Amino acid sequence: MRVAAARYAIGMPPDFDAFAAHQRRLLGDAAGQGARVAVLPEYLALELAATFDDGVRGDTLASLAAVQTYREAWLALFAGIARDTGLHIVAGSFLVDVGGGRYRNRSDLFSPDGGHGWQDKLQLTGFEKKTGVIEPGDALKVFDLGGVRAGIAICYDIEFPLPVRTQWEAGARLLLVPSCTDTAAGATRVRTGCLARALENRCFVAQSVTAGEAPWTPILDVNTGTAGLFAPMDVGFPADGVLVDSGDTDVWAIADIDVQALESARAGAQVENDRDWAAQTRPALVRAVLSPLD
Repeated sequence: MRVAAARYAIGMPPDFDAFAAHQRRLLGDAAGQGARVAVLPEYLALELAATFDDGVRGDTLASLAAVQTYREAWLALFAGIARDTGLHIVAGSFLVDVGGGRYRNRSDLFSPDGGHGWQDKLQLTGFEKKTGVIEPGDALKVFDLGGVRAGIAICYDIEFPLPVRTQWEAGARLLLVPSCTDTAAGATRVRTGCLARALENRCFVAQSVTAGEAPWTPILDVNTGTAGLFAPMDVGFPADGVLVDSGDTDVWAIADIDVQALESARAGAQVENDRDWAAQTRPALVRAVLSPLD
């Protein structure tokens, strides 16, 4: 399965039609390169705040409320692109109004056969908490993408091993990570999380990122990091775990993954972190004790 993760330069579309045309071109390019799965970045829908006046797009809460008018068009757009291109599409994320003045950071997944699912972000960053209106999701999901099971971990979520482990135990061998970071430290944390989850679960991870500067919005103002696909650091895979990296200029990081080859490589594996996971819970390791120095 060929997987594509975007390094997405934030733009300033004048209207929804311009945004939609850009998505069609972008995803059409990934499909043209043979991709079957494409991942777009976290907060993608907030690029649509550019279609409103300065008073709206320059205000976080006003932006969240305003982009809700595009929700149905958003769903129809990506469902249509998935159908037309044959791609499974993780459409970044959309801050969805769930009632009572509350929003969830939702990553929609669209399949070529018309299927639609989603994963809500489970762990909130300091920025999201400070808005006072974003709440965490309450369900963890795994999806079947043409025979490969995948889970979605939205940005900060990839830094937490236990929920991702639960997705792995439900059969996920591919993790899809829409992300958005505004500092080098944030970009490093998310990438380190991607590499760590690939290592400890013996799986593939695809991370999409936002790029460039958008001074017109306080949410997507500065963006850092590069897109990439990651694998376990073991026999048959790159020593650093990086299958491909977009660098600072490419739009897509694209690589082929082979889940069956991943499993078959166990015979020559140096370590089996996924199978050795349970050893962490041995009674002697559950609690550390202060030991006197003789």
